[in-house]
Amino acid sequence: MGTILGSAQKAIKNWWLSILIGLLYIFVGIWVMRTPLESYISLSIIFSMFIFISGIFQIVFSISNKNEMKDWGWYLAGGILDLIIGILLLAHPLMTMAILPLYVGFWLLFQSILSIGLSFQLKSAGIPQWGWLLFWSIVTLLFSFLLLANPLFAGLSIVYMTAFALITAGIFRIFLGINLKKLGKTFGDN
Repeated sequence: MGTILGSAQKAIKNWWLSILIGLLYIFVGIWVMRTPLESYISLSIIFSMFIFISGIFQIVFSISNKNEMKDWGWYLAGGILDLIIGILLLAHPLMTMAILPLYVGFWLLFQSILSIGLSFQLKSAGIPQWGWLLFWSIVTLLFSFLLLANPLFAGLSIVYMTAFALITAGIFRIFLGINLKKLGKTFGDN
């Protein structure tokens, strides 16, 4: 198998990191939805930290699975990109608030495209729930397009679109983690 999961027959370590990232996405999404007025200002700080931490988790996941996953470098690249974006966002908070919708939109676009590709790789690995992963990836992609189509449309709608996009991305990550665990069990490793 020449896919990211091709060499996963030996083991998929740290599947729980995907679930942890998913829970973090959902937590931040619900928090944003519950505090819309305060969220736009706070969102720039929280989102910066969130992207930074997500990047660290993705880097750890990719490095810890470099012997099990053939194309682990793509996960490493995504983690490094998240880490760099997180650092930039933390270093420039006023700029972050001004262009937050573009940051969020492009970040979600990148994550959803990566997730769509991973969904098809799970399909080729024989994971029956790959369709749900694809569905949540496409929903997240649609939210990213909405954010990018209206980057100057500040206010509550951008906060709610961001919250929904984070929640759908979180659901995808949880499904992914569960399926990675099942895949590891299928091949005899936990």
